[in-house]
Amino acid sequence: MRYGAIDTGSNAVRLLIADIIENDGSVTFKKNTLIRVPLRLGDDAFLNQHISDKKGDDMVKTMQAFKNLMDVYKVTDYMACATSAMREADNGQEIVARIKKEANLDLEIIHGEREASIIYASHVGIELDEDKNYLYIDVGGGSTELSIFSEGELVASQSFNIGTIRILDNQDKDETWKEMNEFVRKHTKSFKTLYGVGTGGNINKLFKMSEEKNGEPLSYNKLKSLYNYLGSYSLKDRINVLKLNQDRADVIIPACEIYTTVMKWANIKQIYVPSVGMVDGIIQTLIEKNLLK
Repeated sequence: MRYGAIDTGSNAVRLLIADIIENDGSVTFKKNTLIRVPLRLGDDAFLNQHISDKKGDDMVKTMQAFKNLMDVYKVTDYMACATSAMREADNGQEIVARIKKEANLDLEIIHGEREASIIYASHVGIELDEDKNYLYIDVGGGSTELSIFSEGELVASQSFNIGTIRILDNQDKDETWKEMNEFVRKHTKSFKTLYGVGTGGNINKLFKMSEEKNGEPLSYNKLKSLYNYLGSYSLKDRINVLKLNQDRADVIIPACEIYTTVMKWANIKQIYVPSVGMVDGIIQTLIEKNLLK
């Protein structure tokens, strides 16, 4: 069996096709194919609250391609989610209807709390210590999802309209930062030691740049020095000298700012970076849905 996961984010749109493995009653998955298209829907959605005809057309073409690929790979079940940018665009539902008609694909615009729950559904693949307390930090183009786990149980979760594209477009609001700060302080003050778990494309790239061993956490100090290091290069040099993709070179700095800020507020010294994200959570959600049938 193969499942497909589509994550329509504010910066990029991703398709993950995963092979489903059943073994002695347990069901896991192996990544087969991952495709990422940097559509940057957030630039339209956060500045104009409307997705332009050009981006709308590009999105429909991308979904047609994804649907064709899923057919060729003989995907038996899929789930397609759209997040922050599509939530804010006044023509989000129109584009969803167009995608249904022209690509024969069901795309669902999900709210922030559902996004957070799908993201931490991916944590089944991470060996977390049940005795420790964790703050999940997922930074996207349009929103940041924070979820606190204590002894394996979810304690609190919230989505905030702070993201990399929003910061680049000067659409992040002081009151939202304040609200996020209050959430972190309120829900983390009772923990003596808290570990971070960072998800999202930017933290994965930062982890690779840190040259830490897989499975080892990234320290706050290392992340802060990476932030300063990246900031010492111009955008052009981040692309040409550091060899960052064009659509990663600008967003990686505001992403690093969000991670380090939240870690500082929560007094987190170390953050684990499993190479999972929204698409992994969608596959896990599909596995759980089909197990219940």
